[in-house]
Amino acid sequence: MSERNIRRVVGGVSAFAIAAGLAVSFGTGVAGAAPVSVSWTDGGSDFERTVSNVTPSEGDIVTTSMKFMRNKTPVEWLQAVKDFHPACLTYVDGSANVNGSALGLQSSGADFVRVTGNWDVYPNINPKSRTFSFSYKVGADCDRDVAMNTWTDYSGSLGSGSYPDHGTTITVQKNNTTAALDTVAPGVQVGQTVPLKATVTGGVAGNIVEFYDGAGKIGQGALDSAGLATFNWIPNSKGTHNLSVKFVATTKANAATSATQSVGVAQADALSATTLDPIAGAQVGTSTTLKATVSPAGAGGTVTFTIAGKPTQVAVDGNGQATYTWTPATSGSQTITADFSGRSGVSGSTTTQTVTVADAPVSNTASTTLLTVNDAQVGKSTTVSAQITPANAGGTVTFKDGDTVIGTATVDGSGVASINWTPSTAGQRTITAEFSGAGTVNGSADSYTVQVAEAGTPGGGDGGNGGGSGSLGSLGGFTGSFGS
Repeated sequence: MSERNIRRVVGGVSAFAIAAGLAVSFGTGVAGAAPVSVSWTDGGSDFERTVSNVTPSEGDIVTTSMKFMRNKTPVEWLQAVKDFHPACLTYVDGSANVNGSALGLQSSGADFVRVTGNWDVYPNINPKSRTFSFSYKVGADCDRDVAMNTWTDYSGSLGSGSYPDHGTTITVQKNNTTAALDTVAPGVQVGQTVPLKATVTGGVAGNIVEFYDGAGKIGQGALDSAGLATFNWIPNSKGTHNLSVKFVATTKANAATSATQSVGVAQADALSATTLDPIAGAQVGTSTTLKATVSPAGAGGTVTFTIAGKPTQVAVDGNGQATYTWTPATSGSQTITADFSGRSGVSGSTTTQTVTVADAPVSNTASTTLLTVNDAQVGKSTTVSAQITPANAGGTVTFKDGDTVIGTATVDGSGVASINWTPSTAGQRTITAEFSGAGTVNGSADSYTVQVAEAGTPGGGDGGNGGGSGSLGSLGGFTGSFGS
């Protein structure tokens, strides 16, 4: 009987070798990524199949090899080797080789690759063995914790062999995962919607992430393609809340729990209401007092008066009021907005009022305002003054740093109004003086740019005792922060 005729599928002549080989496979697989081999004899040939890692993870590269050896004459010529692998593994292009020399594939399918040629193997002279190897990448679609078979078929000059039970199994491990809760922004209040965001590695889109407050589940969200899950949390009690997220285990990924994040929740702010006193008699060049009242009353926060897109910010006093002296520069309909910023424990609110501004009387007199700012330095009091012409006009001057009112002063008999200003931050600032107008004298304004020096800098500022260019009380003269 020829050697070809005694070779079989799952060669029964080597049952003991099969059992021993499988025992080696399972025993070593538990250890992790060490190579695992199965050896057996069929006819006059010895075989050894090796898998580089029988417990890989998604994305790992696994290499299988088949070693052919002769234990008796005659020489055998290997003509085709077909390597079988789980369909969820993808062949790595260019990885096929024999004894380290690259081979091109003759054919391939979803679960196999095949090479052909003419390779001699001798029992007593070199080459005494031929080793064929192939590499595969573990895909995301592989089942987890399920043993999947690998094996080799071959044909040669002395016959062929098919060994589906003479291979090592590959068991793809579940993905290791991590879960983290993104930092929650401060200032959380009872009843407020707080977006929570979890970041997970090792999961896939659609996997579930649970959100917890202490031991209680408060909601869940599904992962997107970027590994993010969100949930809108509405706390119902004040105090410290210990938030965490848990990635729920799937058939392909292990569970993971984030670190706990302590979030302070304050009582919800009281609702506020802002009202504007009725505005009547507004006239170009003549001052009109804008008065906003915030309820509940109390100091803190600011009211921003916005007229024709130009804002002016005024601090709210202990009575919950903020006032601003407005001198219109143009006639017609004007919409005034008073926007309360809110304060600790009290929410913001807004109101608007529409007024009609009359033209200035033709008999009115124009005025000019000339602003002077002394050396400016953080933490140091400096004088800001305005010279009004005509000097005997009376009225008041409102001084602003940018959009924020920093003081109001009455014009004295010599036409001067001044305040003491202590800058709190360094850098270039624009100071504005707005003369209210009085009687038959129209209002006017002037602005001046000053460089505020850092605290402790000798001299401080630039242009000490400098002044602006002044502006007339004509309609064209109301520029900068003056309302329209």
